[in-house]
Amino acid sequence: MNSTEIKKKVLKALDEIRPFLAADGGDISLVSIEEKNKIVNVQLHGACVSCTVNQMTLKHGVEMTIKKYVPQIEKVISIEE
Repeated sequence: MNSTEIKKKVLKALDEIRPFLAADGGDISLVSIEEKNKIVNVQLHGACVSCTVNQMTLKHGVEMTIKKYVPQIEKVISIEE
């Protein structure tokens, strides 16, 4: 899978999780993909920034969804605004 395909699949995964975040007043955007380290960097927005369970959402919602589309991704990291 080339970098363009990986990015498309990561964006598709984010689109799948976005309605759940929006329901709580939040959103998410892709910052970068570190293919060498197999890491996706994202940025949480709105209510997700101050949410007390945002790390759980990141790990069990966002990361799991991204890995469903791109199994070689090992980690998703939230970058501060």
